Amino acid sequence: MTEQSLHWDDLRVVQAIFEAGSLSGAGRRLGASHATAFRRLNAIERRLGVALFERSRTGYVPTPAGEDLAATAARVEAEVLGVERRVAGRDLRLSGSIRVTTTDTLLMGLLSPIFAGFQRAHPEIVLEVAVSNELFNLSQRDADVAVRPSSSPPEHLVGRRIGTIAQAVYARGDGAVDAWVGPDRHLGYAALDAWMSEKGANEHCRYRVDTMFGMLAAARDGLGRAVLPCYLADVEPTLARLGEPIPELATDLWLLTHPDLRRVARIRAFMAYVAEAVQAEPCLEDGQTG
Repeated sequence: MTEQSLHWDDLRVVQAIFEAGSLSGAGRRLGASHATAFRRLNAIERRLGVALFERSRTGYVPTPAGEDLAATAARVEAEVLGVERRVAGRDLRLSGSIRVTTTDTLLMGLLSPIFAGFQRAHPEIVLEVAVSNELFNLSQRDADVAVRPSSSPPEHLVGRRIGTIAQAVYARGDGAVDAWVGPDRHLGYAALDAWMSEKGANEHCRYRVDTMFGMLAAARDGLGRAVLPCYLADVEPTLARLGEPIPELATDLWLLTHPDLRRVARIRAFMAYVAEAVQAEPCLEDGQTG
């Protein structure tokens, strides 16, 4: 094997098949078709003169050579991404792009007007917003900044707690209805499910949904009481808050980035702007910002 016979793109193909265990999964990771992944793997194996994977009914199993090459690919990728972050960290211009990840409810209920204000203040900075309820891998540059509710943010990231998200019980009108709206198991909201079980609300829950927006809509349409974030439900004219926020369901709101990016001028400007704007929001006044 010579250095000229193997390229970074080859390593990416091998790593994708190794991690996905199938050509279709590798194709999705690479943004290519199943046929393209198959063709590229065959070309790599012919060029190297060695089989990298054993084909089986359950998928693609790496040979020792395949495992070796996949491990090398992982090391090379880590080095490349590290260099990218360090180079980006030297960027002192208030221009370029920032990829931000946050949840759908935070974007619609709190952050969208803040992001709009930032872009008006810094028109040369392009914001790319990735909406997901899973924390993206900031080490692999899936995103540059994350705005996330969390009780324990990842230790390898840096940032600050910018608020506490208060939650309370809401219902349509006067809330006389006894029925409850709850989270479906796919929402993965164990704390709320435990609270509802403790309060006996689960016994009266006849409607469950796997998104917070779905719970909001259900409460708004009179299907029952629901525990909702105050920043989302306080502005809904058809809903009334029943009682004070629930202390055990309060969640810290974090603004996070990778340590290598914290000195980038546009990242620093964005994080400072978002932190100040969020802390000025009255819908978070029930929580302690910091």
